[in-house]
Amino acid sequence: MLSLVARDIKLAHTVFALPFAMLAVFLAGLAQRPAVDIVITLALVLICMVLARTWAMLVNRLADREFDAANPRTAKRVVASGELSVRDAVRVTLGCAALFTVFAAGFGVAFGNWWPALLALPVLAWIAAYSFTKRFTALCHVFLGGALAASPLAAAIAVDPATLATVPALWWIAGMVLCWVAGFDVIYALQDLDFDRQAGLRSIPAALGWRGSAWVSRALHLASMASLVMAWHSEPRFGAVFGAAVVVVGFVLIAEHVVLAVRREKGLEMAFFTLNGVIACLLGAAGILDVLT
Repeated sequence: MLSLVARDIKLAHTVFALPFAMLAVFLAGLAQRPAVDIVITLALVLICMVLARTWAMLVNRLADREFDAANPRTAKRVVASGELSVRDAVRVTLGCAALFTVFAAGFGVAFGNWWPALLALPVLAWIAAYSFTKRFTALCHVFLGGALAASPLAAAIAVDPATLATVPALWWIAGMVLCWVAGFDVIYALQDLDFDRQAGLRSIPAALGWRGSAWVSRALHLASMASLVMAWHSEPRFGAVFGAAVVVVGFVLIAEHVVLAVRREKGLEMAFFTLNGVIACLLGAAGILDVLT
């Protein structure tokens, strides 16, 4: 059962949000704590991130199983195909939610910070809400961006809730993640443009077509770059390394849209997974390096 879930929901996709969560814990002052506290905090953040993503994706698989079964691109997903029963999928989904709550409480047990435990259920509800938005709004991509944008803010709260008021870069990074994810999700949704229209689902591609969606994605990625520049400008600990990463990310986003324009459908896989994975890892690593040095 768990092997089926792991096959369908690739843990590697957590890379879109995890580097920003890791960067946020260091912006929140984790490096000033004892080594054992750093290890415990990083372990708890990593486990919570994996559990939260698995929860959100399983909710998506359950909510969309009828649509997935009718869509040739997604018909082989384990819940849609019946390879994993709805009952077993529900069990794993609820198990992830329970474990997420337990490990979120770990911050209270280890450090006396009970905010992650108190916010666990609202966070789970927020990141699951995206799965239902395509039924009523074409702005579903923005909802997905908001779900991932919660990662750096939640990670900072897990270290020191007060930093949300004292470190503006955390909010700029969250804004960057929101616009960046929404932008590449618009690109990803181009694969289902025809199906979404036939099924009566809402999405920007279904509403605007290929050309209009490409321009919306470009605008969102331009906004993400503006937020990224503001994060760099507002945080004194960000220096040349993070600045260089910002420049590289700008070129990578341009490359992403060039690939999309030239290769269209054939470029979707590269534009969605490869280039965006590079962006997340590069920014996370560069930001942490600057903060530590």
